[in-house]
Amino acid sequence: MSAAERRRILLVAHPRRKEAHDLAAGVVERLHHAGMEVVVLQDEAAAVDLAGSPNVTLADPERAAEGCELVCVLGGDGTILRGAELARGTGAPLLGVNLGHVGFLAESEREDLDATVERIVSRDYAVEERMTLEVTVRHDGDLVYSSWALNEATVEKASRERMIELTVEIDGRPLSTWGCDGVVMATPTGSTAYAFSAGGPVVWPDVEAMLLVPISAHALFSRPMVVGPNSHLALEVVPATQGTGVLWCDGRRAVELPPGARVEVVRSRTPVRLARLTSSPFTDRLVAKFALSIHGWRGAARAAAGS
Repeated sequence: MSAAERRRILLVAHPRRKEAHDLAAGVVERLHHAGMEVVVLQDEAAAVDLAGSPNVTLADPERAAEGCELVCVLGGDGTILRGAELARGTGAPLLGVNLGHVGFLAESEREDLDATVERIVSRDYAVEERMTLEVTVRHDGDLVYSSWALNEATVEKASRERMIELTVEIDGRPLSTWGCDGVVMATPTGSTAYAFSAGGPVVWPDVEAMLLVPISAHALFSRPMVVGPNSHLALEVVPATQGTGVLWCDGRRAVELPPGARVEVVRSRTPVRLARLTSSPFTDRLVAKFALSIHGWRGAARAAAGS
């Protein structure tokens, strides 16, 4: 097999989890044995004890996932989001193996790792696309920051002791001004993340929509809202606000927002591609990840009474 034909996999592992180190070494060995090239970021290779391995290739940090057929992630949702940063825009789908707690973005669990590697080798997976958000910040009319998000873009107060005042706009029209702890603008993928914790609805991932969820808003109308995928969301830090806010994208990338800053969020043209090993309904994922009782809280009492 020529170098051009060789199959490449980018491996991303949690740098501070010992279990990830041990599992990464095993994955590298099995993929290498199958004739595949395993690519690892240089700083991460050192962190997970793979720097001296002859079975890995050190990736260009600027183009780590280019030329790779898959990005395999060992870790929780935070590590998977880091993998998404590397994979987005390259065409390489992302496959997460959960080593964390909930792991909503993960496709398999640690106990299924051997079978997952076999599925990777045989290319036995489907690929689906998840919408992302394009995020820009302007101040005094000038573009001062741009980023993107798979889960959510969140504007939060920077100081614990006071609320932040935000004017909310949808499709160029003002909706309200809220004194609040912040506002979450999320994708359907992110509806089970921060937006869920803030009281937002769960939105099925095949629904094309965006969510706007206030956090502890001191207002008569501050309901979570679901808007169309082509809507334009904007938050402006009220100029008279004392103190500053902060914008977080997926909880990983942040920028300070001075009074008068304007955050605009629209649907991005560049999705994140996820590798899927099963075709089970999203309902099953909700039940499994949130440990929902399908029998209700009375079920255990009925079972005990019947025994």
